[in-house]
Amino acid sequence: MGLLLLVALLLLPGSYGLPFYNGFYYSNSANDQNPGNGHGKDLLNGVKLVVETPEETLFTYQGASVILPCRYHYEPALGSPRRVRIKWWKLSENGAPEKDVLVAIGLRHRSFGDYQGRVHLRQEKEHDVSLEIQDLRLEDYGRYRCEVIDGLEDESGLVELELRGVVFPYQSPNGRYRLNFHEGQQVCAEQGAVVASFEQLFRAWEEGLDWCNAGWLQDATVQYPIMLPRQPCGGTGLAPGVRSYGPRHRRLHRYDVFCFATALKGRVYYLEHPEKLTLTEAREACQEDEATIAKVGQLFAAWKFHGLDRCDAGWLADGSVRYPVVHPHPNCGPPEPGVRSFGFPDPQSRLYGVYCYRQH
Repeated sequence: MGLLLLVALLLLPGSYGLPFYNGFYYSNSANDQNPGNGHGKDLLNGVKLVVETPEETLFTYQGASVILPCRYHYEPALGSPRRVRIKWWKLSENGAPEKDVLVAIGLRHRSFGDYQGRVHLRQEKEHDVSLEIQDLRLEDYGRYRCEVIDGLEDESGLVELELRGVVFPYQSPNGRYRLNFHEGQQVCAEQGAVVASFEQLFRAWEEGLDWCNAGWLQDATVQYPIMLPRQPCGGTGLAPGVRSYGPRHRRLHRYDVFCFATALKGRVYYLEHPEKLTLTEAREACQEDEATIAKVGQLFAAWKFHGLDRCDAGWLADGSVRYPVVHPHPNCGPPEPGVRSFGFPDPQSRLYGVYCYRQH
């Protein structure tokens, strides 16, 4: 009978290519699901399947493990257990496609793509289908849907995952407004970061980020955060806020970019060295110290989360020279905390030290 049903499904119009995982069918479309947190459909005789997920956003760090809570129950409660199917997937955002994460029936399960080997269901208690993600990556943040399927009925709930991090503006070594959207993605990745989302930039603005140069965001809009309105930055007649140029052509238009880096698993430090170094010598010195030359995102994260405070300018992996200040003091730049930049000096100059990164 099951084989006949499967054949019938395959012969339905539009059923070609339907995804079958572990022998059962799942729809890939989030639009077909209940958008709320799972109260709804009758099973039999007035019994309802209810899925519970947290309303608050979960915050964690790159490299950590996190549990996305999801439980289900029946109203009224049933006297005997029922066999259900579980699906977790990551929702589409900012043009990125949906990603299947894990599907399961009982003890049988399958994970997908970059999540393979990093995810599993907790299932420590009855009706607990929480998802554990290990070794979190920058691209893991976003919204996840937990779906419970009982026969022909299903309910689902959303879990939003955010990584704690720091937003920083990045400019090409060739000068201001030289990056299209794809180049912005590339330079952020090279600095141990990703292109920031609007929510991340807005949160950074609330924490005091003030920057006059417009930069790409994850949704291909171009925006910039202003705390102190001034003439060169849109004029004095506008209130403080995140100002927007709106969507721009991803290939033709060129701006700077706002990157987002999360807290580190390792340590950034200024290498004590008897001499100042060229860029090549700086790379070699970090290697001799069993480390690598630090990336810009790593330096910002060390300043933000580990309180790295140093008035010595040092080379970084992209050829820029910077230094982090947590407690401003005389002869160490402006009176505000921040990561100061000397731009991109001649790589052969011997005027600077180096910041290294050693992973724990």
